[in-house]
Amino acid sequence: MSYFPWLTIIVILPISAGLLIFFLPHRGNKGVRWYTICICFFELLLTTYAFCYHFQFDDQLIQLEEDYKWINIFDFHWRLGIDGLSIGPILLTGFITTLATLAAWPITRDSRLFHFLMLAMYSGQIGLFSSRDLLLFFVMWELELIPVYLLLSMWGGKKRLYSATKFILYTAGGSIFLLIGVPGMGLYGSNDPTFNFETSANQSYPAALEIILYLGFLIAYAVKSPIIPLHTWLPDTHGEAHYSTCMLLAGILLKMGAYGLIRINMELLPHAHSIFSPWLMIVGAIQIIYAASTSPGQGNFKKRIAYSSVSHMGFIIIGIGSITDTGLNGAILQIISHGFIGAALFFLAGTSYDRIRLVYLDEMGGIAIPMPKIFTMFSSFSMASLALPGMSGFASELLVFFGIITSSKYFIIPKILMTFVMVIGIILTPIYSLSMLRQMFYGYKLFNVTNSYFFDSGPREFFISTCIFLPVIGIGLYPDFVLSLSVDKVEAILSKFFINN
Repeated sequence: MSYFPWLTIIVILPISAGLLIFFLPHRGNKGVRWYTICICFFELLLTTYAFCYHFQFDDQLIQLEEDYKWINIFDFHWRLGIDGLSIGPILLTGFITTLATLAAWPITRDSRLFHFLMLAMYSGQIGLFSSRDLLLFFVMWELELIPVYLLLSMWGGKKRLYSATKFILYTAGGSIFLLIGVPGMGLYGSNDPTFNFETSANQSYPAALEIILYLGFLIAYAVKSPIIPLHTWLPDTHGEAHYSTCMLLAGILLKMGAYGLIRINMELLPHAHSIFSPWLMIVGAIQIIYAASTSPGQGNFKKRIAYSSVSHMGFIIIGIGSITDTGLNGAILQIISHGFIGAALFFLAGTSYDRIRLVYLDEMGGIAIPMPKIFTMFSSFSMASLALPGMSGFASELLVFFGIITSSKYFIIPKILMTFVMVIGIILTPIYSLSMLRQMFYGYKLFNVTNSYFFDSGPREFFISTCIFLPVIGIGLYPDFVLSLSVDKVEAILSKFFINN
């Protein structure tokens, strides 16, 4: 137990500091930008400090935790904790949010509100990944909705209101199932309601109730992840949102659903997960093929990248459904890997749009010569997205493959079929990725017409892209750094899982 409230400070600092934005002197937007960037960077330093000085690999599974009475009348607690499953997403959140804030530098309209909403999202995301209480988990889950809705509806494209409405309807509808499941799990089997993860992990439920709870949570996570057929809000949202918002959505928001699927469904409801894991793998395989085959048909290049995100989330679902330490570690590594790659692709897509003011691929072409830096960075992250060896995507997808092959839960023929489907998906990935590069950067269409108006990546864009590219290469060359964080927690989840099953 920590005697200093590190986690509480880490969770409430961004939104508290964000409120002070409205009291800053009115001297233009530059002060607001630097203030927000400094808060994000300071928050990243705090999370890194908590990791370096309080996280011991050979110690208990939860090295840094806090538990305070929250609402006395209901015996609700403010429980926070960091373990091997949450530390990776927490550091990813700090890293991507800091860079997304720097990416939002060109925004000048209602700058104070925009940056406050980004800091409010920061608190919600850190709070969710560090929650050790079901009710607190739900509160942090809901804290994301309004900031994303406002960021999309106020700073989005021409169809921003439609996309924002679709986003809020889907995500709020999914949250209803989470709201029903949380008290159902917390109130069962005890005279005193408890929402403690630890208590819930040791609680056994009737088979029918556990299946109902599992399905309710799964629907909520399926919307957020997203899992087909509840994914249709994602392309519209990414197609209209500002690229700094897209970085937060692709880099962090989608990972909240996958994290919840591991943290609650797999860890707390192992019997039901054993029943549904084959179906998760089937859905994940279908999702990889469907999204990879749908992506080439998207004329809007931001929607094409969005469908690639849906396809890559399929690997996470398969890794979770494999019920092996290799597959689950691969899914966790894919959460981190795609967080970097997805955020980078949307950032580069947004910077390209700022220059050419086009989103449809059939109108583009020939911008590699006037913009060689953007072309190089876009190509590099596209290679990472299609799992080129030496980059993070290759390591994570390879582990998911091995997770399927080594799984003792499935017979050899289903494993061969699943592997074959994943191979088809990996073959389709270069098709939509490389064709997008060809349509955007090769040829002579735009180069001949408006060459004089193009300018290449500036220092800010190059700095952001480089900062994201370094961990992509680092994880690809030495994935054990990330895996060493989660391996003990994965073994603990699976050991309890097999005992219960």
